[in-house]
Amino acid sequence: MTGTWSLIRLALRRDRVILPIWIVVLSVIPGSTVSAYEKLYPTVAARASLNAGTGSNPSVAVLYGPAFDLSTPGGWSAWRYGSFLALFIALFAIFTVTRHTRAEEDSGRLELLGSAVVGRYAALTASVIVAGASSLLIGVLIAAGMASAGLPVAGALTLGLTLAGTGLVFTAIAAVTAQLTEYSRSANGLATTVLGAAFLLRALGDSTPSASWVSWLSPLAWPQWSKPFVNNDWWVFLLAIGVAAVVASIAYQLVPRRDIGAGLFPSRPGPATAAKSLSSPLGLAWRLQRGSLFGWTAAVVVMGVIFGAIADGIGGLVGDSEQVKQIMERMGGTQGLVDAYLSAIVGLFGMLSAVYAVQAGLRTRSEETATHAESVLATGVSRIRWAGSHLVFAIVGPAVLLAASGLAAGLAHGLRSGDLGHQLSHTLGAAMAQLPAVWVVAGIAALLYGAWPALAVSGSWAVVAVSVLLALYGPVIGLAQAVLDVSPFVHVPKLQPGTTFTATPLIWLTGVALVAVVAGLATFRRRDIG
Repeated sequence: MTGTWSLIRLALRRDRVILPIWIVVLSVIPGSTVSAYEKLYPTVAARASLNAGTGSNPSVAVLYGPAFDLSTPGGWSAWRYGSFLALFIALFAIFTVTRHTRAEEDSGRLELLGSAVVGRYAALTASVIVAGASSLLIGVLIAAGMASAGLPVAGALTLGLTLAGTGLVFTAIAAVTAQLTEYSRSANGLATTVLGAAFLLRALGDSTPSASWVSWLSPLAWPQWSKPFVNNDWWVFLLAIGVAAVVASIAYQLVPRRDIGAGLFPSRPGPATAAKSLSSPLGLAWRLQRGSLFGWTAAVVVMGVIFGAIADGIGGLVGDSEQVKQIMERMGGTQGLVDAYLSAIVGLFGMLSAVYAVQAGLRTRSEETATHAESVLATGVSRIRWAGSHLVFAIVGPAVLLAASGLAAGLAHGLRSGDLGHQLSHTLGAAMAQLPAVWVVAGIAALLYGAWPALAVSGSWAVVAVSVLLALYGPVIGLAQAVLDVSPFVHVPKLQPGTTFTATPLIWLTGVALVAVVAGLATFRRRDIG
């Protein structure tokens, strides 16, 4: 463990920008939405209708989880935001652990530190402490915010601690995946695959009363199944600590069983001669990016089928509250809740595509820090061709994801509603309309990489987090329009029946993205490599 404290300080120093953003944004959301409940459901009748409509609606349970008691502001907030907060906290934990373990080995820095007075377990311990302590801090701040909003302290603590418990579990899972694979991208991919499986298990168990036990297999379901503001089963937090301790112990057992820079999963030797496709920068980029693109495409297709199939049952989400109907329609359409729901879903796919776009675009940064870029650029390949070959996937890849998700959701909804032709084209068009907003995020990431490479990773993910959270929660908590306009997803027109489509916002978004990409390539061309 020698050197653990120094590595903790180093991690905090490196994450001094992105870490506070994650903590503050995730912490303030629940408490800031409490006041919205009184406005959305001002009468006892509206709250009773909400309870009746959501309690037995499997379509709603897939999205938000089980509705145990929506007659109080605390119960509603825990139901409405609990599952998404658990998902974001889990992602935060995965990225943090991988960044300070496997990514450090990829760059060679951990081997350099290990040759000095740094113990073999120091890096893993430091990353687990940083991610775990941050998850606990987020949970405590969530509890404090909800309690300060006037909610019962016991319920606020139950929700905050169980959300923190989800972060602890995925901290441990990421610690294990960092030992299994050789590259940070593979470790992140494996951990997020586990997260995706946990989401599907939660959706299956929550939407199937006869198989509700399945939800207990998913750490994402534990915050809501602790029944905050109802039973306040705080022992679920102890369950999360126990599971995290067991999984983390596995990671510590794996550390001495592998070499620094290697994973337990052996790398396959390549062929003796390279394929002709690898003779160009684009071919090399395709070889490096194709696995991620295929995995993301499969994931959004599955999600599109699930969300599209449950669209007809979404009407029970709001009960008889006219206020909520108006908000949903403002967010996604004017011709009923199903249209608004479909628009919200394609908006979610747009945000997921932005995550992929940043991941694909930042491959240039990981190639540069691993010194692979120097080997390529030492040949006749120009900087613009090399960086542009990876940017192709940040630009075209999201289009593939949005087309696949729109087709899957439209096909599933069209078959169930008996209106396949209209719903297929309608949902596909709404999904593709998200593309310019995704390009803006990808363009900003390209600009950060070219102009400020040291801030490329943290800054790009900060842009994604702010854009997504403003679009998801800004309208609900009543943020000013000037604040909401910071997110490019707010400017995407809603392609719903009865609305007038205008291409002006899409043209402006595309123009902003184009300027950012050109500026990023121009600045990259003039700076030093590494």
